[in-house]
This record gives sequence, structure tokens and C-alpha cells, in this order.
Amino acid sequence: MADFTHLDDSGAARMVDVSAKPATAREAVAHGVVHMATATVAAIVDRAVAKGDVLAVARIAGIQGAKHTSDLIPLCHPLAITAVAVDLEPVVAEGRVEIVARVKTTGPTGVEMEALTAVSVAALTLYDMVKAIDRAVMIGEICLREKSGGRSGAWRRGEGPEAGGQVGQKKRDDEGHVD
Repeated sequence: MADFTHLDDSGAARMVDVSAKPATAREAVAHGVVHMATATVAAIVDRAVAKGDVLAVARIAGIQGAKHTSDLIPLCHPLAITAVAVDLEPVVAEGRVEIVARVKTTGPTGVEMEALTAVSVAALTLYDMVKAIDRAVMIGEICLREKSGGRSGAWRRGEGPEAGGQVGQKKRDDEGHVD
């Protein structure tokens, strides 16, 4: 079971022991899209949604989501996050809001899950804020765009020899865990 870092030798779920890993600067960027009617995106931009400033609330929700990732994802480590930025870009003509979350830390493990959670919570908040005026809202295309830090180095979607992109080689420790 060495390929699955969250399983022990008997197949039981476990939190990975990162205590021997050195602290390094780490960063992750995630992306997502919320599709909706063009009139709904226009209402968001015009601040005409009855619940208030949709983009501001979704931004704060995304930041909160990143900070609470270990409370939501059972085997994630609680991390000392040093920065979270959540950007929301409405594209009225195409009926969507693009979400990008960037999370940073200095520690023994990465912040990919925190970035993905930030995007997910921001997207869910967008949905909640506009569901009364647009029941066809659809959340999708949530993915990790890039990460850096640790032994495995930098990774960017769409680059390198692997499908999905890899910059550098992933390295495994003595127990077979990917950094």
C-alpha cells in the first residue's frame, strides 16, 4: 500500500507523519468556475443581489475555508497558513465567475488541499448567494493549477511529460511517501 500515503500497511486510514520533513516555503494555486445566467453575473457585478455583495462574501468564505481545511478533510494536517488570496472574476458575457485561490505556508507539508477548499467554499457561497434568482447555477472545473515547495518542487498543470503536467520529478521518502 506504499502508493497510498494515507493508508498504513494493513490498509487502515492514517494521517501521514510529516514530523521528520524540513519546513520549506510552499504555495498552491487552485481554480474553479461557477456557471450561471448572464443576467445573474450582471446582477453580481451591479451589486443588485438582495443578499449583498456576493463577491466580497464569497472571498471571505474562501479565506475561511482555507483556514478550516483540516476541520473538513479528516486526514489533513492543521497548518500555519501565512497567506490566502481568493480572487473572483465575473465574466458577464460568458455567464461565469472564475475563482482563483493562492495559499502559502512555511512548513513540512503542502497547501494544495487548502487552496482547493478555498475555491470550493467560495464557489458554494456564490451558489448560496444567488440561488434565489438562478436555480441553474453550476459549480465545476475545480482543480489544482500549480504548487511549489518541498522535495517534489514545482508542478504546473499542463506542463511536463505527465498528463496533467509535472515540472521536475516527484520524490519519495524511505517509506515511499510523495512529498
